[in-house]
Amino acid sequence: MVSEKINSIINEQINKEFYSGYLYLSMSAHLREIGLFGFSSWTKLQAKEEVEHGLKLLDYLLERDSFVTLKQIETPNFEFNGVLSIFNTIYEHEKSITQSVMEIAKLAEEECDRTTLTFIDWFIEEQVQEEEMVKNIIKRLQMFGEDCTSLFLMDNELAKRAE
Repeated sequence: MVSEKINSIINEQINKEFYSGYLYLSMSAHLREIGLFGFSSWTKLQAKEEVEHGLKLLDYLLERDSFVTLKQIETPNFEFNGVLSIFNTIYEHEKSITQSVMEIAKLAEEECDRTTLTFIDWFIEEQVQEEEMVKNIIKRLQMFGEDCTSLFLMDNELAKRAE
């Protein structure tokens, strides 16, 4: 069983991961509505991945004979101002998730909970990859702009993302 503090912070992270899924789904819907099907597919796959992260955390608590407390998921913003704005929002969100995961690692270290620390290392590595992936998309959007041709080419590329 994990400590009460570890249990609480992981339950908070489960909520954040499920919120991330909602956030990406709202972006996916918007991108599909405006005809950017590749961007929409990319964010929809990202939503699925975030829900899987939440489930992985949930399973960890159950495996450690701890309790899960599912809380209400906040409604994400549904107003967007261009593709670059969406990806800047994604990047800032991912940085906040990284910070949140680092707080779990810090608490696990403080409590000498090696099992949780080892478990959370996977999430830290995942966050580094996610931030890098989004940064690269942002760089390209900044370099090429949001004109029709650039968005068309990037949309086709992002549509190739596999699960």
